[in-house]
Amino acid sequence: MALYVQKYGGTSVGSVERIEAVAEKVKGFRQQGHDVVVVVSAMSGETNRLIALASEIQERPDPREMDTLVSTGEQVTIALLCMALKARGVDARSYTGSQVRILTDQYHTKARIQDIETDRIRSDLDQGRVVVVAGFQGVDPEGNITTLGRGGSDTTGVALAAALKADECQIYTDVDGVYTTDPRVVEGARRLEKITFEEMLEMASLGSKVLQIRSVEFAGKYKVPLRVLSSFQDGPGTLITIEDDETVEKPVISGIAFNRDEAKLTVVGVPDIPGVASRILGPISRANIEVDMIVQNIGADQTTDFTFTVHRNDYDKAQQVLEQVVQELGARECVGDNKIAKVSIVGVGMRSHAGVASKMFDALAGENINIQMISTSEIKVSVVIAEKYLELAVRALHSAFDLDSSDTVRE
Repeated sequence: MALYVQKYGGTSVGSVERIEAVAEKVKGFRQQGHDVVVVVSAMSGETNRLIALASEIQERPDPREMDTLVSTGEQVTIALLCMALKARGVDARSYTGSQVRILTDQYHTKARIQDIETDRIRSDLDQGRVVVVAGFQGVDPEGNITTLGRGGSDTTGVALAAALKADECQIYTDVDGVYTTDPRVVEGARRLEKITFEEMLEMASLGSKVLQIRSVEFAGKYKVPLRVLSSFQDGPGTLITIEDDETVEKPVISGIAFNRDEAKLTVVGVPDIPGVASRILGPISRANIEVDMIVQNIGADQTTDFTFTVHRNDYDKAQQVLEQVVQELGARECVGDNKIAKVSIVGVGMRSHAGVASKMFDALAGENINIQMISTSEIKVSVVIAEKYLELAVRALHSAFDLDSSDTVRE
């Protein structure tokens, strides 16, 4: 029989009825003889409620006390789920992150897991118990409660699966797997049977919000088989696993990711001299603004136009920083556009297939969609386009790469 680590998110445990449904699902695994460790988030909306309470008292809440506060949401869920399991005749025991000894560094509100002590969990499993662990939290070397940042319960689940050498880490959410693209944009979007860690990392970083990026990184590093499933309907979900020879020979493109939260800035007429990129991006970095895509064009008059993208929330702040940079460099001006979007095609099959980028560009040209910026890697091609063409672009690319067809879905 297998050892499964199962993680249930806030919507999956958002009410007493849903907690009882989770208990029924876990009971089914136990009846099949499997060992189960369950990681749960706070009930839907609870973390936001706690954050709002803190904000009423302190404009910038103390990070240590904030971690102590928001970690209580998961404590409620683990206790209720254990009660529901016991009511069904399933022996279960709950633990907070500090009780299990999920050891983290000392960075409150965004801590990283350093180690997990598994003796207590293994002892309970040996005695036939289901172990229920609070996600999103741990304890630092000084005994302070820490939290892992939004979406941290996914990371807790994967880290526990790695520490316990589980057969599979199952992430239960409100979708039944990873799709070729967002089904709300493309009706023909289909669920993938399998996707590689590398592809999933790209999809997550490029806008797909199915899994927290850190959890996918963790799973890839420790080779933990990761499966995304629905809490509300039965099905095989999507398995996220290592790349193999068979995977590379499957469809060239696994999926299409997109991100609306993009903005573009261009410093026009920058002197074409060494170090200019550093003089532009250095102040941006010191302002704690993350840069995504970068393009530099050389003009005929010994000047260059330097363009880069940032998160839309940072657009105004970045413009203010660049006003000073323009003066210092003697550039002509800074222009920007916060009505852009990024569309990306992702697939490990690109490594062994030529012409993928040109096919993408042809599909967009066929819809009269202008490409403003291009970025590539071994397994992805990203383009920046006007936001108003986003959904049209996604549908065109989905069709161009035959992702509408069920026989192209990776199995």
